Amino acid sequence: MKLFRKLFRQTFIYGLATVLPRMLSFLLVPLYTEVMPPGGYGEITLIFTFFAIFNVILAYGMETAFFRFYSKEDDKERVLSTSLLSIGGSTLLFFTLGVLMREPLAGLMNIEVNYFWYFIIILSLDALVIVPFARLRAQESPGIYAMVKIANVTTNIVLNLFFLLALPRLAESETEGIWSALYVPDFQINYILIANTVASGLTLLILSGNYRHMRLAFDRALWRRMLAYGLPVMVAGMAFTINEVFDKYLLSELLPLTPEEAKAEVGKYAACYKLAMFMTLFATAFRLGIEPFFFSHATSDNPKRAYAQITNYFVVLGSVILLAVVVFADVLKVLFVRDAAYWEAMEVVPIVLLGSFCLGIYHNLSVWYKVTDRTRFGAVISLVGAVLTIAINVVFIPEYGYTASAWATLAAYGTMMVLSYLLGKRYYPIPYNMRKIAFYLGISIGFSALSFYVFNRNLYIGLGLLLVFLGMLYRLEKELLLKLIRGK
Repeated sequence: MKLFRKLFRQTFIYGLATVLPRMLSFLLVPLYTEVMPPGGYGEITLIFTFFAIFNVILAYGMETAFFRFYSKEDDKERVLSTSLLSIGGSTLLFFTLGVLMREPLAGLMNIEVNYFWYFIIILSLDALVIVPFARLRAQESPGIYAMVKIANVTTNIVLNLFFLLALPRLAESETEGIWSALYVPDFQINYILIANTVASGLTLLILSGNYRHMRLAFDRALWRRMLAYGLPVMVAGMAFTINEVFDKYLLSELLPLTPEEAKAEVGKYAACYKLAMFMTLFATAFRLGIEPFFFSHATSDNPKRAYAQITNYFVVLGSVILLAVVVFADVLKVLFVRDAAYWEAMEVVPIVLLGSFCLGIYHNLSVWYKVTDRTRFGAVISLVGAVLTIAINVVFIPEYGYTASAWATLAAYGTMMVLSYLLGKRYYPIPYNMRKIAFYLGISIGFSALSFYVFNRNLYIGLGLLLVFLGMLYRLEKELLLKLIRGK
């Protein structure tokens, strides 16, 4: 039980590093939806779609490979220096090619060239901190990790607030002066990208000691083994990214509307999709805590029992979050999506929430191929999800619009979850309590459907269902929760 207490303590701090900054970044959703119409928000969403895709490419699985080899190699400094030099060299190559080929690449991605400059700079800065962040997690330094992450997002938010709210008002109050000289009308997307550039640069500056003090030793044999381990993870990451963000791009291309109307639909969908972020944040924080735990305890006396118990905890907590977000969906939309023009896409929220929950369960189930070095299975499973995402979107978007995209997300993540469980039973059987998992998951989904669809989001009925579920949870899990708190 002490292992679990340590796990949850680290998960809480990693959650502070991931969930709190992203919760703070929720300020940007009402800000963007207030200063930009759905079409403008759709355009910035498309730019960030390509950010997500290239972030995975520039990492090429090196973060997970670093965890694996840092935990099992005796010469940890050699692993660190090889990883840093690898990422540094590939980032320099990307930056050079991006500068030399900026115009054709920008045209291919349908991004204006002036935006593309920010694009390659931000991606390069973010790539250079991949290994330093992974080192903090491997060394179990969640406090420092949290402070750096929070500094990054706080800087980003402050600059967004300044550029999008304060600067226009300051410029309006004086016709001549520094503020009017700085302010450019209809420059919102540029301001957003400038804020991201400064925040990423600050993060690299804070973590630059990893490069200044590294040992200049590049082990080619080790690097080849790390690539062999990490590249399938990159393929899986690309598939995850396709599942997560590519539907926005497909919406912009496949909707039978004008480009401006299509971007407006993308904006509505993306804004309401953000309400599912509560589940994503929880799952991400949990994953950040358990990933080092998986590797460091793979050779302990009974790791499978620990892995099964961790998954039970995740399902219990995730079931509460699923039902709570659905019950309070109408409250959350007023807080985070200020313009009612976006609200017509609210129907996708329960579907995307459940899809994110399935993805979180999948991350817990994926321990079997990570600790047994069978990461190729992760790539195959993820590719199946990506194929489903693309196929469902391509076939159904023209008729059903963003509703098809939401169901594609659920179908992809649900299929990945089931495939991982079935393959895990064959190659690394873990004694999951499937009856308990199915019970909590089924009750949460059933109550969510009743609250959102049958009772049309009636808050009082939804609260009643949530209280019934919490009471049931307390009665059934009371002893286990008390043991966890007391560390027995």
